[in-house]
Amino acid sequence: MHVVDAFADRPFAGNPAGVCLLPAGEWPEGWMRQVAAELNLSETAFARPSPPGADADWDIRWFTPLVESRLCGHATLATAHVLRTERGLLGAVRFRSRYHGVLVTHAAEHGGITLDFPAARATEVPAPVGLSEALGAEPEATFRSGALGDLLTVLPDESVVRTLTPALGALATLTDREDLRAVIVTAPADAMAGDGVAHDFVSRFFAPARGIPEDPVTGSAHTVLAPYWSGRLGRDRLTGIQVSARTGLVHTVLHGDRVHLTGNAVTVMRGVLEPGGPGVLGPAHPDPARIHGRQHSEPVLDRLGSR
Repeated sequence: MHVVDAFADRPFAGNPAGVCLLPAGEWPEGWMRQVAAELNLSETAFARPSPPGADADWDIRWFTPLVESRLCGHATLATAHVLRTERGLLGAVRFRSRYHGVLVTHAAEHGGITLDFPAARATEVPAPVGLSEALGAEPEATFRSGALGDLLTVLPDESVVRTLTPALGALATLTDREDLRAVIVTAPADAMAGDGVAHDFVSRFFAPARGIPEDPVTGSAHTVLAPYWSGRLGRDRLTGIQVSARTGLVHTVLHGDRVHLTGNAVTVMRGVLEPGGPGVLGPAHPDPARIHGRQHSEPVLDRLGSR
């Protein structure tokens, strides 16, 4: 088991994701949900080798502490990072997802990893009732992100995004009522603000109804942010900063109906997933899923039991 900080070039920045490489066979459904809840990270990715002759190299699924996710960028980047550092897999790796087909990552020997994801086009919609009150700010415009189910909310400037303190309970009620995964807030970069890094736009991501009060850095959100800001700024290559407390940098390139998202990743923890009781792993998984890898800190979790 690995914990990887994605969209980060140093430990304890970006967005932490759990990564568990499983043997081929059936998905251990209940066990995966228990592990994701135990880790209590915004997302945990589980990957297993694809069957011979498949159109992908690995199958992948993602779980928050509460639900299965349809798409997760930072946990996919984290998985590609683990495959590069532990299995020596460089270049293109194809992941078969349940809801978005085959997703491809490209890993150089050193440096960033690029995700090749479908672009999500923004459709302008009226602001839902209660959005301004829940956010504590007045949106300039609001958009639905199609299959992602996010509400892209454009605010006046970077400082408003940075200082936003939404009422998370009200936001959870609103997203449930409107059948939304999350609310993304965004604004153009302010030349007088920032973290000393050149960037084109900022964002934050709130999904309290899914067990994620605020996500530190959200790759999938950039599949709608990149097309929106590319259209507005007139450039296909952009850099976004997700201005959560941990912050993260995402380089985006729009290629027609695809978006390339590039970021770094750092392994911060490794451990061993032990069987939590009879039948937890099942016959298809006779041994614990064990990953030995480089790390920046000694293991602090060596037994994650399912109960």
